[in-house]
Amino acid sequence: MTHTAPTGTTDHIPDPDQAQRRVLRVLVASQVFSGAGLAAGVTVGALLAQDMLGSTSLAGLPSALFTAGSALAAVVVGRVSQAHGRRPGLAAGYLTGAVGSAGVIVAAVLDNPVLLFTALFVYGAGTATNLQARYAGADLAAPGHRARAVSTVLVATTLGGVAGPNLAAPTGTFAQHLGIPDLAGPFILSGIAYALAALVLALWLRPDPLLLARAVAESTEAHAGPAATGDAATGEGRGGVVLGALVMVLTQLVMVAVMTMTPVHMHDHGHGTAASGLVIAVHVGAMYLPSPLTGWLVDRYGRMKIAAASGITLLAAGVLAATAPGDSVALLALALALLGLGWNFGLVSGTAIITDTVPLATRAKTQGTVDVSIAIAGATGGMASGIMVAATSYPALALTGGVLSLALLPVIAATAHRR
Repeated sequence: MTHTAPTGTTDHIPDPDQAQRRVLRVLVASQVFSGAGLAAGVTVGALLAQDMLGSTSLAGLPSALFTAGSALAAVVVGRVSQAHGRRPGLAAGYLTGAVGSAGVIVAAVLDNPVLLFTALFVYGAGTATNLQARYAGADLAAPGHRARAVSTVLVATTLGGVAGPNLAAPTGTFAQHLGIPDLAGPFILSGIAYALAALVLALWLRPDPLLLARAVAESTEAHAGPAATGDAATGEGRGGVVLGALVMVLTQLVMVAVMTMTPVHMHDHGHGTAASGLVIAVHVGAMYLPSPLTGWLVDRYGRMKIAAASGITLLAAGVLAATAPGDSVALLALALALLGLGWNFGLVSGTAIITDTVPLATRAKTQGTVDVSIAIAGATGGMASGIMVAATSYPALALTGGVLSLALLPVIAATAHRR
């Protein structure tokens, strides 16, 4: 149902272009904080579980709990944003992540594994919120600039994501001074960082981008008729949602599967944690740092072409990872860089397709649902990768992932043909 704006309503609506610039500045600031919160906790989650349980058998559980918590939070943040706007939705998500961080610290002090796992599940809300913030960057963006707006928000995560792991040791030392186990130290940083991200959004994400976008659309429709509301209102229907979701789900599945087992593969070939850490750092950098260029490419050459480039880049990553000698850190780093770049292509193009397609009236809810699928794909990739490597080999996993990514091409071609 469309609400008709009364004559003169536009006098009270802020300028969307000016508001968009402010929104992006606020989102970038919050993403720097949340990136630190996300990376710091993930860095030591498995080690903390292993230390408390005295066994490696459940050391992978924190990652699964992050993902499960992230999936649930994606739904909740999407629905809150749909009903009340991006500001309360994102702020509540980050605040929940901060509560989870505090719970991990308490669990470590009490040496209580059950509380630890519960708190890690809650902590996963920060991961979902960090990812959902990219949608807020596109709400007010003109159709030809949406991908660039998304990429601006994404790249900001890199700043905190680089700082977070590097602060793991200092925060561990600080925690010991407070009588807290050193491995819980990074969660002190996570809690503070997520709380600051929530505060930045709650205080300064005004006007709310989603609510303002709706007001602008309603005012435009009232003055010029329904045909003037643009592509978000007419959309491309369910097919566009399915395509955008498929691009992001498949790239997430392949990326997580290969990334998860690369350090294990390197360890089996005699490499230490420094070498595998370097390769993963290169990978994470390639996931986020190219975002501004990717956004420009998506806006300039179209969503479909860059989505197709995602599948081809992931294939190249899989082939290189499968054929690289186990003792070659350089080639494995290059393969993981291509893996990160292919994921970046898929996320930015897929997000732009979803934003173009879904009407403002249901946009946030649909985006939350899509992100649940992405979280489940990541969990599936992580779990399946270990099983496949145990049954076959790392090269087989990498090659399978690369070939699987090519499934994007016929779907994209069919969608383009229907247009």
